[in-house]
Amino acid sequence: MNEVEVHSAAEAAPAAPGLTQWQRVTNVFSAPSKTFEDIKRGNRSWWMPLIVMSLAAYILFTAITLKIGWQQTVDNLMRMDPKTEEKLAQMPPEQRAATNKITLYSTQGTFAATPALILAVVALGSLGLWATINFVFGGKATYGSVFAVWMFATLPDIIKSLLGSIVIFAGEVPESFNLKNPAPTNLGAFLNPVETHKAIYMLATSLDAVSIWSMVLLGIGVATVAGVKRTSGYIAVFGWWALFVLIGAGWAAMTA
Repeated sequence: MNEVEVHSAAEAAPAAPGLTQWQRVTNVFSAPSKTFEDIKRGNRSWWMPLIVMSLAAYILFTAITLKIGWQQTVDNLMRMDPKTEEKLAQMPPEQRAATNKITLYSTQGTFAATPALILAVVALGSLGLWATINFVFGGKATYGSVFAVWMFATLPDIIKSLLGSIVIFAGEVPESFNLKNPAPTNLGAFLNPVETHKAIYMLATSLDAVSIWSMVLLGIGVATVAGVKRTSGYIAVFGWWALFVLIGAGWAAMTA
């Protein structure tokens, strides 16, 4: 067979069938490259990870509602922020009650709006990462492919919601529950948020095993769809992460 025949046969070979939604979800945990290659081929549907992450968040919502209580959850948040607690103590009773009610409703509303919040975060984050991987590292990714990669790469975050729910149902003391850090997946979970300096606590919380896992996946995925080296994907993802962590730690230090 000559080169022309080989080339013609290759062109005539049918394209590999795309993965199903569930295959892409499960492959994120077992063979992530398969999911990201599928996205690169043009299969950019992202609704399944949105549903999975939203369901995990609502399971945590249910656990908090049944075992902790939202008033207790809000009381804990205020107690873990001495400055906020001090301001509340100085308010007249009517104003303090109104502030408490607003905080309670906004906290519950944030959970209720989980799907919309996920979409907003992914949309903005994907824009920055798309620009970085293309204009800084010479990639050729489309915004849609980066968006889909981000949705699938952050699927490990469901572990934090599910683990937090398990901890609650296993007998979490309501007075010690911290909504901002519900699962013991980072160093901050083992520190006292009141006694630890805000900046140190923020840095410790940032060293989260599940979040780092997701960022590694995001680095692999964005490099795949952009057609660049994985190191470029890692630098782009962890560079943005480091920037936001430093900004957050700096803000925490100034407001401590």
